[in-house]
Amino acid sequence: MQLSVRDVAQFLGVSQKTVYRWIQKEQIPGYRIGDQYRFNRAELLEWATQRRIPLRPDFSPEPDATEGPRPKLIDALRAGGIQYRIGGSDKPSVLWAVVENLRLPDEVDRDFLYSVLLARESLGSTGIGDGIAIPHMRNPVLLHLGQPSISVSFLEHPVDFAAMDGKPVHTLFTLVSPTVSVHLHLLSCLAFVLRNREFKEALLRQAPREEIFAMAEEAVKGLSPEGGA
Repeated sequence: MQLSVRDVAQFLGVSQKTVYRWIQKEQIPGYRIGDQYRFNRAELLEWATQRRIPLRPDFSPEPDATEGPRPKLIDALRAGGIQYRIGGSDKPSVLWAVVENLRLPDEVDRDFLYSVLLARESLGSTGIGDGIAIPHMRNPVLLHLGQPSISVSFLEHPVDFAAMDGKPVHTLFTLVSPTVSVHLHLLSCLAFVLRNREFKEALLRQAPREEIFAMAEEAVKGLSPEGGA
């Protein structure tokens, strides 16, 4: 999952010189190993999404031979569902309400999942701007489920997540995946769709479920020639 400076430059569509400048100014998450720098895909995706920097469509890693075909974004959204009027007055209470409403098997420890999401928030805001948050972009929630899911949670009242643009969060996306590869694939698809202005406007007005599903399915077609992401 580690990327080189050259990889990062290619995926972001910038020069390697620009990447090194970001490193020197500590503006991009990376690690020095000997005389080389390495980057985590999930951290880079979170960093780029928060700054509205587009990534190439092939950013997510190739699926493992044992994983089968990549899941479609629309299938994951339908599996996770859309929840309205989620309560909470601050990040902890909102995250607990979100976890309570996730479509999960009875054997899943929701208390543990909540502690994971809360711990991630303590590392820095997961608000990506425009009133949207993805609580675990760099820390995948991995569960052995029949299929991955993306849950959309509309908050009853916007809550401050200390996002970079200062806007309170009104919508949270929670991903549950069987593997890191699937997590990154769905996250890349979601990040792409969230660049669509009409889709974000639909989130802001908390549009009906089928309208959101249809808009997501249409928006993701621009990610690949087949439109099957």
